[in-house]
Amino acid sequence: MEGMAIRLQNLRKSFGRTEAVAGVDLEIADGEFFSMLGPSGSGKTTVLRMIAGFEAPTSGTIELAGADVTGLAPFERDVHTVFQDYALFPHMTLEQNVAYGLKVRKVPKAERMAQAREALAGVRLADFGTRRPSQLSGGQRQRVALARALVGRPKVLLLDEPLGALDLKLREQMQVELKAIQREVGITFVFVTHDQEEALTLSDRIAVFNQGRVEQIGTPAQIYERPATPFVAGFVGTSNLLTDDAAEQVVGDRGTYSIRPEKIRVLGASALADEAQHSTATGTVAEVVYLGDATRFLVDLDAGGRLTALQQNLETSSEDVAAFRGSRVTLQWHRRHNFRVPEAR
Repeated sequence: MEGMAIRLQNLRKSFGRTEAVAGVDLEIADGEFFSMLGPSGSGKTTVLRMIAGFEAPTSGTIELAGADVTGLAPFERDVHTVFQDYALFPHMTLEQNVAYGLKVRKVPKAERMAQAREALAGVRLADFGTRRPSQLSGGQRQRVALARALVGRPKVLLLDEPLGALDLKLREQMQVELKAIQREVGITFVFVTHDQEEALTLSDRIAVFNQGRVEQIGTPAQIYERPATPFVAGFVGTSNLLTDDAAEQVVGDRGTYSIRPEKIRVLGASALADEAQHSTATGTVAEVVYLGDATRFLVDLDAGGRLTALQQNLETSSEDVAAFRGSRVTLQWHRRHNFRVPEAR
């Protein structure tokens, strides 16, 4: 199909009696930054390895650019994979590392070195070509691994938790760089992560995996604001669900409702709430977590259950928030933020 980089149809993979991937259907468009998000053991990495050709599916088909590649070896597929450990050759310069794949494909030396320099420039390492990997930071090594993957201009770049080994600050910087690089090169990126914030930051669309199946596919806003199942509501963002009796008392319905923490205001126990447009719930603050720029309140509701509220620290210090622990509060949020979660399939 024109414009479709990857199509997976009823993809399954079993290891003995364990079904790691249980019938996955996915379509990923040309030039899309697509993330596969889920906890460990959810099947996302196994799907990536099947797309790459490192694992053979038990059943189902894999198409790349409209061609069935299910039975092809990895080197016969127009994809490249970037792993968390970078796998750079320590005895080679960065230019030689990046050019290595072109050398294997017998590209003439002058041409491959020129392409390697161009690829390094594309990841903002134009002046580093003669250095060796040991002279680089973790983020720089990750960019070299990206350059090596991109130099042959594959149709699809597969990234298996590529930022997992970096510290938080560097990881956040690399997220911004990675998205910028993807926009510049225009290649389809398929990104595997268990980090929900990373997926929301980077992706055009996200597939949320659970127990070998895809629970929901959508844009970051759709996944976050309108979760399709209780699992997605709990896994993406802070789990904030009202169910059964608590939902009936607070929302007026016994379904399952998701309310995101940043939508909830924390008021004093005696505060008057606008109940015409807002839902309200009273409770006791079980815990407060000072995050610097915000405070997280964990409130045990009188109606049953617990909600988390997130409040910006516009004028609040860590000493101030500690005083809230054990206090009575009223929670208030606009009724439009009561999202009814469909029942699990």
